[in-house]
Amino acid sequence: MAFFKKFFNNIVHDRGSKDATVTVKDKPKPTYYGTVTPYPNFNASSDVSVLRSAIESKRVDEDVIVAVLVKRSNEQRQMIKAVYESNTGKNLVKSLKSVLHSHLEDVAMALLMVPAQFDAYLLRKATKQGLGTDEEVLVEVLATRSNKEIEEIKKVFRQEYGTELEKVIKDETSGDFTNALLAMLRAQKNETTDVDVELAKKDAKVLFESGEQTHKINVSTFIEILTTRSGPQLSKTFQQYATMSDRTLPKALQMELRGDIEDCLISIVKCAWNTPAFFAEKLNKSMKGLGTRDHMLIRVLVSRSEVDLKKVIEEYRAMFGRSLQEDILADTKGHYQKVLLGLCGPH
Repeated sequence: MAFFKKFFNNIVHDRGSKDATVTVKDKPKPTYYGTVTPYPNFNASSDVSVLRSAIESKRVDEDVIVAVLVKRSNEQRQMIKAVYESNTGKNLVKSLKSVLHSHLEDVAMALLMVPAQFDAYLLRKATKQGLGTDEEVLVEVLATRSNKEIEEIKKVFRQEYGTELEKVIKDETSGDFTNALLAMLRAQKNETTDVDVELAKKDAKVLFESGEQTHKINVSTFIEILTTRSGPQLSKTFQQYATMSDRTLPKALQMELRGDIEDCLISIVKCAWNTPAFFAEKLNKSMKGLGTRDHMLIRVLVSRSEVDLKKVIEEYRAMFGRSLQEDILADTKGHYQKVLLGLCGPH
């Protein structure tokens, strides 16, 4: 956990400042930090014609496929899917699966899902019986989605897989880790940007007394506070905690807990303090050392491309002293590399 000390104390910016807004039709609107934007002068029929030629030619034109997929927003890709099926009688996903391979196929399939469908797919894959449970994916998805997004994920999961996500979580995990995941699935996080300083002081005191001031940490108290307070509110709580203890809250969690619940609660803390930095760390981990954790790399780039990937890229450079694109160039190749760089946007 030495890295987290650097992450928490030196690199991550105080998230107390609000994001800049722009004015659209006389109404304030949050600045967009995604790297993928709607394609101007979009024409779904024209794109279908181009894709059809690329797929059906004797030599599949992967350059064209990549260019279309990464330069269209998710909403536009859904229109392309619908028009493709209407015009050809074929399913675009199946058509692309028949001509693409390996990780390029994986990225294409991810890009053609709506966000909730992709998240439900990730959670299903992370909990599939007989293959073990990918706890890291479970925490990453549930800790970084809004209440509305979690409700939509549960709905899609039920429709796609014929079972409740809560039931799968109960069946595939255990103990305090299960309780933490179920608490996030309840989607009861306060999402206002207002900060209550008195509540932060109270919560910090409760966390301190439930952790460092007792023989056995009261995990349920930590779960309750960390899964129901907003990010800005938790950031203020962490600052208050630091005035009571000579340890940061992550350090206290590390010393008091072990295993999945430790990793889970520390991840929630990281996300609350700075979500883009949390994902920058994930991307670095996906390419660090020998080999590439391609599924992690794809998962983060696709899921954040229309959310905050610009900020993730900025944090990556600040944290690791080089650009994300440099590491992608060094770690991947071919059309797979091109689609990943395309998702990162112009640079």
